[in-house]
Amino acid sequence: MQIANLNNKFDKLQKKYGDIALDCICGAGCILKPDICFVFMNPTARNVSADKNWTGLKAPWIGTKNVWKLFMSTNLLSNDLYEKTKRMKLSDWDYDFAQNLYKEISSNKIYITNLSKATQKDARHLSDDVFKEYLRLMKEELSILNPKIVISFGNQVSSILLNKNINVSKYRKQMVSLYVDRKEYKIYPVYYPVGQGMRNINKAIEDIKWIQYKNNISGLSVDSRA
Repeated sequence: MQIANLNNKFDKLQKKYGDIALDCICGAGCILKPDICFVFMNPTARNVSADKNWTGLKAPWIGTKNVWKLFMSTNLLSNDLYEKTKRMKLSDWDYDFAQNLYKEISSNKIYITNLSKATQKDARHLSDDVFKEYLRLMKEELSILNPKIVISFGNQVSSILLNKNINVSKYRKQMVSLYVDRKEYKIYPVYYPVGQGMRNINKAIEDIKWIQYKNNISGLSVDSRA
């Protein structure tokens, strides 16, 4: 569910670029040739698993609400689990629920990560230089995963990952190749769907559905969504 041999490397970077009172948050989900690797920006203290007292799975978006609509709407999370994330208060999240949530994420062949794993106290802007410090490890992460496709969220993450100026509004439903050790990875830049980007979540959902269709990725069966 997580790439264990990368975690120590991210822990070291947390001390340099993150809040020292918080733990870093590493990617989680299907780690053996996932259909989709989703790449977000960086975690914040809103993720309950970043608390040093949390001894369960430390993975993206644990304890948050809005992002799970994206995965439910693109047929990558069951309606049952999605409704539970909507009802749960922050204090309701526990180790078992977080584990079960990511078990379903993994079984649906998706992997969720951030370009920077440095957890911040709040949603402050990170400079390009900080994200670039994580780029080598992000490429190592992709090499281990070998995903069918990669969806990068937002202008900043997409631009740094692809080493070119990306405006997602001009790259909608377009694939850009990224080569790592002569291996091609299919990258699709998509609108950032949370925080201030919530206004664009429907565009992100529309584009991801198109990307899934284009790459023959179906996600959950109709029966398992009920």
